[in-house]
Order: sequence, then C-alpha cells, then structure tokens
Amino acid sequence: LQRETKGQFLIDHICNYYSLLEKDYFGIRYVDPEKQRHWLEPNKSIFKQMKSHPPYTMCFRVKFYPHEPLKIKEELTRYLLYLQIKRDIFHGRLLCSFSDAAYLGACIVQAELGDYDPDEHPENYISDFKIFPKQSQKLEKKIAEMHKNDFRGQSPAVAEFNLLLKAHSLETYGVDPHPCKDSMGTTTFLGFTAAGFVVFQGNKRIHLLKWCDVYKLKFEGKTFYVFGAQKEKKAVLSFHTSTPAACKHLWKCGVENQAFYKYAKSSQIKTMSSSKIFFKGSRFRYSGKVAKEVVEASSKIQREPPEVHR
Repeated sequence: LQRETKGQFLIDHICNYYSLLEKDYFGIRYVDPEKQRHWLEPNKSIFKQMKSHPPYTMCFRVKFYPHEPLKIKEELTRYLLYLQIKRDIFHGRLLCSFSDAAYLGACIVQAELGDYDPDEHPENYISDFKIFPKQSQKLEKKIAEMHKNDFRGQSPAVAEFNLLLKAHSLETYGVDPHPCKDSMGTTTFLGFTAAGFVVFQGNKRIHLLKWCDVYKLKFEGKTFYVFGAQKEKKAVLSFHTSTPAACKHLWKCGVENQAFYKYAKSSQIKTMSSSKIFFKGSRFRYSGKVAKEVVEASSKIQREPPEVHR
C-alpha cells in the first residue's frame, strides 16, 4: 500500500480476487488498539484511518445484509452471505427458536456434508460441528433427524439458499449489536437493519423504528440520540455508550445504514453533521450505492457465473 492508497482500492482488490460483482453489500472491518471496531472508509487513505502499525489485520465482512436474498443474482454472493450468517449464528448474534435453530443447523450440515449416509455418519456426528455457541444434545439430535429426513438431495447451493431464506425472516437478521445503556441505565443492544433502527433487551426486541420514521441521528460525547416520529408523535431516544469512540462508530453505522436502505438513489444522500453547530462535531457522508441501485445493478449482470470454491 502507498501512503495515499484509499480504502476503495483494497475493497476492489478483494472483490477482483473473488471475482465478486455484487460487492456493495460488503465492507472491510478492522479493530484499533483501543479495541474499537471500525469500517474502512472507501474514500479516505488507509494509512490515515489506521491507528496501529503495519502489518494491519482486517476482515472482509457483510456490511449491509440484503433485504431480499431472492434478489441476489449470483451464487458466489449468496455463498459469501451464507458464510457471514454461519458466523453470526456461531457468535450468538442470530437469535431464534429451537425449531428454527434445528432447521438452520440442518442447512449447514447438508451444505457441508451432503446427504446423510449411515456408513459415514456415526451416531454423534453432529457434535463434530460447532454451529451454535451453546449446543445441547437435544438440538444435535433434532438437527441429525432433519438432515436425515428433510434435506436429502439438496446441493450445497440449495441448502445455503434455504438457510438465507430462513435467516432473513428472523428479527436479528443483519443486526450487528452495539452494547449501550438506555436512559434508565438498563443494558441494551442497538442495531440497524433493512427495516430500521432496532433496540433489544436480552433476547427481546423492544423497539423498531422504521427508516422512514427516523429523521435524525446525532451523538454528543458518549450519548447517542435517535429522533423519530411514530403515529404523528415525535420521540427522542437516547442511549449511553462506553466511550466517545464507540458512540461515533454507532452514529456512523446508523448514518450509513439509513442511507443504504432508505433512499431510492445515492444522489439523494446528504452529508450528516453530528451536532447543530456547523464547525463543531463530526461530518460524515455515506458514499456508495443504495440498496435499490444494488438490486438494479444485480439484475443486469449477464456473465457466465464464476465457479464457487467452497
């Protein structure tokens, strides 16, 4: 990398390496020496964004989860989304009922082992798979039963696609949880999805504010504010993060997700300011395509699809 190499160069480099065309769902994530997570900004120099010394460790991740997996054109894109969701499941981010967990588990086993074979799959073969953070024998038994009876004949691509369809119907699909405290001091997790701004306490979603009802996101110090309107009533929600850097990251994620999912065209996106005073606080603008444009571009892909190396 040169000193002035921008983040976009690295994103393009990885996408070219994979031969990935539907690249707008993905981003590069890194963690600074203070353990604060960041998304690499495409239009800024990589060196200026990094607070550590090279070599840098970065991760290629899904940044914006597709609202409708059916509209993803290529199997390669679906496979990379499958890997991300598999990771989300393993890290306990995709919360679901026992029956949904068994179904997701069976999709993963079918995708990776193929059809159940009594000669190759001894009694406890599911326990070799680390699918969930906590995996009971009861769940493993149910996964094995579904793998044996319900998934026979499904190719890896079909099993992965079935996992995407199930996952995208769950409340925590695409939620990257940001730990906070609400105004009462209760531990809360905030997230952004295709539908809008979400608030969780424990495993329960207590708020969903749709993007069309969110009219401003703001932060001051460690406090993050969401200004919204529901049923003609205006509401201001405030949350407290652990550090000002965590708060700024939360705000930037919110601004980007709102821009990506809410607008019809990227030309409608404005620069956001974190405070009312023009010269004080952060200014930030999402640069990239919006969801509608990404789906449109996907529909126009006409190449021979690349081979997927699982």
